[in-house]
Parts: sequence; structure tokens; C-alpha cells
Amino acid sequence: MENKIIVLGAGIAGISAAYHTKEKYQNVEVTVFEKTNDWGGLCGGFYIPSPQGEFWFDNAVHLSFAPEEYVQKIFHTSSEPIRHIPIPTNYYNGTWLKHPAQNNLYPLSVKEKTLALKDMIDNHNSKENLKNFEEWLRAQYGNYFTENFPMKYTRKYWTVEAKELGTSWVGQRLYTPNLEEILEGAMTNETPNTYYAQEMRYPKEGQYRSFFKSLANQVNIIYNKEAIKIDTYGKNITFSDGSVETYSTLISTLPIPELVQITQDTPQEILESASYLKATSVAIVSLGFNRSDIPKNLWFYIYDEDKFFARVYSPSYKSPANAPKGCSSLQAEIYFSDFKPLETLNSSSKNAQDFFLNHVISSFIDMGICKEKDIICKDFRIIPYGNVIFTHDMEKHRNKVLQYLQSQRILSCGRFGEWNYLWSNQSFLSGKNICDLIK
Repeated sequence: MENKIIVLGAGIAGISAAYHTKEKYQNVEVTVFEKTNDWGGLCGGFYIPSPQGEFWFDNAVHLSFAPEEYVQKIFHTSSEPIRHIPIPTNYYNGTWLKHPAQNNLYPLSVKEKTLALKDMIDNHNSKENLKNFEEWLRAQYGNYFTENFPMKYTRKYWTVEAKELGTSWVGQRLYTPNLEEILEGAMTNETPNTYYAQEMRYPKEGQYRSFFKSLANQVNIIYNKEAIKIDTYGKNITFSDGSVETYSTLISTLPIPELVQITQDTPQEILESASYLKATSVAIVSLGFNRSDIPKNLWFYIYDEDKFFARVYSPSYKSPANAPKGCSSLQAEIYFSDFKPLETLNSSSKNAQDFFLNHVISSFIDMGICKEKDIICKDFRIIPYGNVIFTHDMEKHRNKVLQYLQSQRILSCGRFGEWNYLWSNQSFLSGKNICDLIK
């Protein structure tokens, strides 16, 4: 049995991998190396000061709906959860609709409902041999709704046209109502909640990452250690501070396109496959308010393309501990990628921070969400990795890269280590399961 295991990255997958490796194998030295000065990774976040006190913002929206009893036990032992019934909403052309919009069209004008319903009922788009996400959407919802709702949102959230995406990632994420549900949702607002999760959970205190803090406290994490070179022949890692560590087995949660770049002697064909792997980045605008009643929902989606943010959620709604007493908060997510650079959205001469802060604030005011005087703190920052983009042939290139890494005794886990659309519970289990591959 190997006796010195290194884990790169102290996010949820890396901490889970380290904890479960220690638990499964005796007399094994397991160390996590984290390039920043804190643990949590994408499940972490940051504080923003204000005259009323500090606000906490997660690195984009995080809520748990883990169905697995084991994951729930770990999460809820670490931190007592607040349980929310998810009732998200949608903003479309000045109108608020319940989510999912396809079976909640009631607030729309009669003319627009008629166009959408006629197309949904008289839908001749084939459901066979679907080649891309656009064909999948048209087959489920007809042309009018598809073109005015999910195709617009796809451009904002995925940063590409729907036809450029495959369909393997869809799963239960998009609801496909029957005709009765569609008609009922067009005639009344009193419809049942058909969101794919019936309960969303968030820690009462300690932010989202506290769901796995009990594990973080039991593993050895060394901070400010950025890996810059991996020698698989000599089994050692060089870090940015010049230090070198040897290993028997390496577990990585780094994004695999970056991982192969720092791995010595990676074949050109593997580097080329890695270059096909694309992900979104997230520019997040975080606002704190001097009133507690600003957020009306846990989160909402925005279809209007003149508003660059795709999704908005409320940290203070998730837990009052995320904001000073009597205050509340919202965070807007703006997605960009190599396919849609952030610069293409910022056509003004202002720097990105000023431009996007002003854009979100003015949009919120226009939407009736808040007034300028309500805002007591604001922040703009970029999260380099948001979501894996499921372009055509992505899985083929991803699998080729992962097979190569495993041949070099590098085990990869987590959202960007597996290069998959993993929720936090799935990333946690990805870290847990990776230790089964240690030989």
C-alpha cells in the first residue's frame, strides 16, 4: 500500500478525498496542498465590509439538495441546516413568472401565451435522433417558447448557442410538463411546485463550506502552495515557492486542462485534446442593502439579453447570518468564456468593475428590486471556473485526457477534475470514490 499521498486543492472534492483516504487506509500520510490561504474552493466565499457590519458572499450560488443519506449525515453533522422550499422565479420582458416558465405562463399577455401554447400543442419537431441541445429544446417545448426562453438563457449561462451543446448533461435539470400542466399554468398562477428539488439546504451559520468543515478539521492542509510542475517519473511536485514534495500517489482536483500543462512530458495529442475542454467563468456582482426585505425569493433567472446577468440569488435569504442584522443581500452572476469574452459585454470605456457594478445596479433599479439609497456595500470579482461547457465531442477529449492522467498515476476528481457538471454532493462523492482507485 502506498504511504505518501498528496491531494492538490482544498475544495469539497479534495478535502473529501483526503478524509476518506485516511479513513480507508491505515498508516498512510495524506497532505492537501492549497494554492490560496483558505479552504473551500468554489464552495468558499468572501466578506465585504459595510457601515452596518460584514456581509458574507459565497463564490456564486450554493445550496444542497443531496439525496444521499451519507452526504446529508456529513453535511448536517458539520453544520445545522436551514431548510428552504425552493420557489425560484423568472424575469422576462418586465414580467415575473414562476419557475419553470414552460408550465407557468399565466402572467404573460394573451397574445404571447397563445403563440407559445399553439406551438407547444402543435409541435412537429422530432424527438428522435436529437443531435444537439437546440433540437432537444424544440422537441420538448416547440419553437416559440424555445426561442424566447431557453435559447436566450443558454446564450447567457452557457455562453454559446444551444446548437453548440450536446444533451448528456440535461438529465432532470429541465422539466418537461405534460399538456395538462402547460394549459393549467397558462390559465392560473396557482400551480404546484415542479422544480427538480423539493428542498434546498444551507448552513444556519458558517457559510456553505461549513457543511464539510468537520472533515476539513481532520485533514492536514498546507496553504499558499501552488503546484507549477509535476514530474510523474520522479514522482515529485514543484511549488511556486520553490519547494518540492514527493508522492506515491497524486490526487488532483485542479482543472484538467491546467493539470496537463504543468505535468512534464505530456504528449502533444493529450495537450490538443485538453485544448478542446472549455468552461465558463463567472463575474459576480455582490450588493449589500440596509433593509432586510429586498430579496423576495431565494433566487431568480433573467431571460432578457440586455441584462447581462443570468441568475441572481440572495445570501441573506439563504441564512440571516450572512448579513448584518436588519440587512439583506443579492449576488448577480455574469457568465463569460473563450466563446463569449467579458470584453464583448463591456462596450464602454469604463473598466470592468465600474461597468458591471453600474449595469447590475441600474438594472435592479429598473426591475423594481431596490433603490440606489438602499445599497451600503458593493463588490465585483471574477471566479475563473464556473461550469464545464458540454460542447460536441467534449466527452471524447475529456476521457482521453483522464485515461492518460490515470496511466501516470494521477487520479483526478471534483467538478473540474472529472470535467463534469457535478453538484456539491456529487463533487463530495467524487472525492470519496477516488480513493478506491489507489493501488
